[in-house]
Amino acid sequence: MKSAPCPWPRNALDLAYHDTEWGVPLHDDPALFELLILEGAQAGLSWSTILAKRENYRRAFDQFDAEKIARYNARKVAALLADAGIVRNRLKIAATIGNARAYLPLHAEPGGFDRFLWSFVGGKPIVNHRRHRDAVPTRTPESDALSKALLARGFKFVGTTICYAFMQASGMVNDHLVTCPRHAAYAAHPSDS
Repeated sequence: MKSAPCPWPRNALDLAYHDTEWGVPLHDDPALFELLILEGAQAGLSWSTILAKRENYRRAFDQFDAEKIARYNARKVAALLADAGIVRNRLKIAATIGNARAYLPLHAEPGGFDRFLWSFVGGKPIVNHRRHRDAVPTRTPESDALSKALLARGFKFVGTTICYAFMQASGMVNDHLVTCPRHAAYAAHPSDS
């Protein structure tokens, strides 16, 4: 029987993301920051919605340049609230600005944001071997700990469910089902993916 991909991709954009990005171990600080912001933007929405708006988010938020975002003022916030290309939620926009301010000190630490985040999984991906979508949790002790630590550092929209989705997307957790061809690819060479 031919392996099937994970069941969550709903359209061609989702499938391309699943096959090339989701679950690939990510160690680039700015890319990790962008992904965390996008996962927070997803709260209450579908990932398909955010993925379809990702290029608009990059444009609207200066390619997720945290130093620029940290300096946003009321005028910029007003422009973002008027931008139909993104989710126009005042709390999520404010959280993005606050998260940029919280990110910068972590980025400046030895090992940066990458080291901080990956410390919650011991520096290497947790490889799960699940066969059914129903077996995939929405939170784990690791995502609970990451959420608590990010909140303590001043981040917003980083609840444990958002953190677990972030951990899956960034490759900190391999939650591709074992029937998915991507599971074996990332399980065999997690640091080379």
